[in-house]
Amino acid sequence: MASNRLSFDRNFIWIALLSLVFFLPFLGKVHLFDWDEINFAESAREMILTGDYLTVQINFVPFWEKPPLFIWMQVVSMKIFGINEFAARFPNAIAGMITLLFLYFIGKRLFNKRFGWFWVMAYGGSVLPFFYFKSGIIDPWFNLFIFSGTYSFYEYTIARVKQQKIIFAILSGTLIGLAILTKGPVALLVFALSGFIYLIYKRFAVGFTIRDIALFVFFITITGGLWFILQIMIGNYTIIADFIEYQIRLFKTQDAGHGGFLLYHFVVVFFGVFPAAIIAFAAWCRGQKLYFRGEDKDLQVLMGVLLAVVMILFTIVKTKIMHYSSLSYFPLTFFAAYVLRYFDQSGETYNRFSRITISILGVLYGVLVLLFPYLIIFFNDRVIAMDLIADPFAVGNLQATVNWSGAEGLGGLLLIIGVILFLKYRKQAVKAAMLIYGATLLFISITLILVIPRVEGYTQRAAIEFYQSVAKEDAYIKTLGFKSYAHLFYGEKQIPDTPLSNNTEWLMTGDTDKTIYFVSKIQRKERYLREYPQLEILYEKNGFVFYKRNKDFVTHDQ
Repeated sequence: MASNRLSFDRNFIWIALLSLVFFLPFLGKVHLFDWDEINFAESAREMILTGDYLTVQINFVPFWEKPPLFIWMQVVSMKIFGINEFAARFPNAIAGMITLLFLYFIGKRLFNKRFGWFWVMAYGGSVLPFFYFKSGIIDPWFNLFIFSGTYSFYEYTIARVKQQKIIFAILSGTLIGLAILTKGPVALLVFALSGFIYLIYKRFAVGFTIRDIALFVFFITITGGLWFILQIMIGNYTIIADFIEYQIRLFKTQDAGHGGFLLYHFVVVFFGVFPAAIIAFAAWCRGQKLYFRGEDKDLQVLMGVLLAVVMILFTIVKTKIMHYSSLSYFPLTFFAAYVLRYFDQSGETYNRFSRITISILGVLYGVLVLLFPYLIIFFNDRVIAMDLIADPFAVGNLQATVNWSGAEGLGGLLLIIGVILFLKYRKQAVKAAMLIYGATLLFISITLILVIPRVEGYTQRAAIEFYQSVAKEDAYIKTLGFKSYAHLFYGEKQIPDTPLSNNTEWLMTGDTDKTIYFVSKIQRKERYLREYPQLEILYEKNGFVFYKRNKDFVTHDQ
């Protein structure tokens, strides 16, 4: 394994600039999506309103499922940029920049600058890794902390100098602690499982000392445990039990309706981390010729262990959510970069499997996005008229007025061109990789800018625009029959005067001094009108029904 002197070079500036160019623009172009994006942004907004920065809240009720570190990042962002979509997503744009800089740094440290660029290209030029840096969810920072903590653990195991071991023990403990403070104890579980399996492989011959273990435990406790300790000190004794109960629920049940088939995450990662996953996977067909050989074998083993732990652990977990397996993007793109390094040194190139799979998926994704605007323009009304969709809410969604020019498929066209160029230069492995990664980067960037805002017009925009229209009124807003955080964030809910403000029956029948707005999906309209005749329908739009109850309506005797 090559050892590089730790020195600054101009590539860090280029990576930082490219990250900002691709991650920052248009962050606020589309509304935050229910549930996760709005959940975290709303918690940050409520922290600002209440001034309580120790308690994560949602709907002004303590929300113990997530620790506060990412929420704190959003609070700082909102203090700078205001309470809006850009501010909610800005921390992850910064996470994207730091992630790519970190990958270049350790790639250069482990091998050379060229490998660092290969890794940056594989991670930044694949679909899902790039997409998450344009989002407002917790996982980009969570994954970065776990991976950097695991990498620091690896550096500890190979360090021979006492001072280096101390530094990496502190770094590992601190980073895993930050991961715990970001999303919870599952960070420690993933790290512990990966580290333990790696230690078994190493036969525990890594030179542990009591001092180093104590340092690791101390710093993981200070960073990861301090918030929990503070909560207990101020009387929130049940917080640990709540966290454990939540994690058990995720393992045993399909929490919040997020279920899926057994190999869900394998499918998501293989098709979502395009094209890096295909390049990495294809090399496994080469057997011991490429992987788990040579002086960097230990590093490959740790990456393989981390990848396996993430995929198996979240396959066991009953709740299936796409971003649960997103930590796997780090080891997976490492292997993709490793393959490219091998091609670069050996003169070999992509095998038939990788060429065919990249071509099929690239063209498929490109054609779908290229034709999507035209399919919507020409077939949307026909599909509705033919009664092919049984769900009234879905039909209402499709009836939204969304302007399509046809140019929205530009990203798909560029991806198809990228596939053609990849095939043309396939014998020049590095050049072909640059072309397909670059095309994918443009594909997802343009699609996020041109297509996603219009797709959002069919899903949630009608509801969000209603919440915004009544946000400045001194009124209550409540959803009926579906879970949402959008009415809290976009309705700008203030600190409630009464704990009954979220009680549906009280809002429907109680004595209130405010106007009350309700929102339901269209298939439940008749039921709510029958059960609550006091409701006045304001209007219906895109599958949603908007109601009003005047503040002077009382249904019981005075």
